[in-house]
Amino acid sequence: MKKIMLCCSAGMSTSLLVKKMQVEAEKRGLSAEIKAFGASEFDDQMPRYQVVLLGPQIKYMQPELQAKAAAYGIKVQPIDMMDYGMQRGDKVLDYALSLIG
Repeated sequence: MKKIMLCCSAGMSTSLLVKKMQVEAEKRGLSAEIKAFGASEFDDQMPRYQVVLLGPQIKYMQPELQAKAAAYGIKVQPIDMMDYGMQRGDKVLDYALSLIG
């Protein structure tokens, strides 16, 4: 099972994108757990996931969050602003999977 965490300022704005990513994963027959959390929950939630994608509004936090995640071997990367804005669940899922390897 692929475990993907999305992180934004409050965990709300990424909820629709999570739903679109889940639908895409189901279409592909891919077993995936995809959830969104606010940045305040990062430390508690991050160790449970294979990759963390950041909403554009908090991409400035990437260096700090990546430093925390490095101890777990987890990549933290911002979501492409166009893919985020257009709610391209398929593209964001592909990106997450490429980071998991």
